[in-house]
Amino acid sequence: MKRQIINIDEDKCTGCSLCIPNCHEGALQLIDGKARLISDLFCDGLGACIGHCPEGAIKIVEREAEPYDEIKVISEMVNKGANTIKAHLIHLSAHNEIAYLKEGLTFLREHNPELIPEGFTAPREMPGARLQSVPAESACGSGCPGSAPITFKIDQQQVEDAGEPVKARSELSQWPVQLHLLNPAAAYFRGADVVLASDCSAFAVGDFHNRFLKGKILAIACPKLDSNKESYVEKLSAMITGSLINTLTVVMMEVPCCGGLLQIAQAGIKLAGRKVPVKRVIVSVRGDIMQEEWV
Repeated sequence: MKRQIINIDEDKCTGCSLCIPNCHEGALQLIDGKARLISDLFCDGLGACIGHCPEGAIKIVEREAEPYDEIKVISEMVNKGANTIKAHLIHLSAHNEIAYLKEGLTFLREHNPELIPEGFTAPREMPGARLQSVPAESACGSGCPGSAPITFKIDQQQVEDAGEPVKARSELSQWPVQLHLLNPAAAYFRGADVVLASDCSAFAVGDFHNRFLKGKILAIACPKLDSNKESYVEKLSAMITGSLINTLTVVMMEVPCCGGLLQIAQAGIKLAGRKVPVKRVIVSVRGDIMQEEWV
């Protein structure tokens, strides 16, 4: 069957092994100094490992692959102990993989009930679950968490109580904004505070303009879908060395693949050889600021 599954670029992989403990399913091993996918059966295609690769060597591709086998995974995982089991169950729950979750829990109830974490009595009661339950066939069962369908409930009473909405003023001060189109030598970059934002973040954060963009220059990119990300690194390096930008704020979504945006920024700084203060902002899919810190 054709499905989404991870692919490792061996030329980029340095064998740091940071991805391996972040694959709860045990699909990755370090072999001959490189991270390798040992079996299609173990890879759920959700991409939890992507954001932990400092070299950007892991991505999700669509190819012919054996279907993911939750029973095979959970039966091998029991030897790793309760903490690994719990991390795996939360991983499935957080990404709305209800069908796989039921399979795993059924296996544990029949063979290793002592390993079921407290509170994991039914899929809809899982701690860590954030997404509403949807039919397994439409929940991107073998896709990445960033593309899993979610429905948000809007409190209509709150909307009515707020009255007539106030028209927000745009804080965008330059054009273009897509990083491929930007000229790093443009005058507006000189000494500027720059925001490097994922494509989705401005749509998730209701007051993005006022909170992040006011008084700053914007560049947007998608670390998962954009091509030629090497040019992004070069452009950021040119901004740092040529335009002497002042600070860089990286705004990204909570989904694992979005972590690549910070890696691009760090690679640009490394190439430039000049340090600039970097702030990391992580946004939830509901638009809440989960983390905001200088790194």
